[in-house]
Amino acid sequence: MVNRVQVVELVNRRVTRILLVAEASLPASQFQAFRKVVLDEFGRNGLVRELERLAGQDELEGRDG
Repeated sequence: MVNRVQVVELVNRRVTRILLVAEASLPASQFQAFRKVVLDEFGRNGLVRELERLAGQDELEGRDG
């Protein structure tokens, strides 16, 4: 079974690579804006929070069944 930590680690590796390419391709001001959006979407305010919510739902459903 895959857990939330494993998923976050896989996503973070890819986010790091995407940010590296963006940094090499974009002017500094555009890169900073892009970086903020990517980290918001895939970090604690986005995907990580949604995975935590889903994990919490799975735990609740597991208790019922």
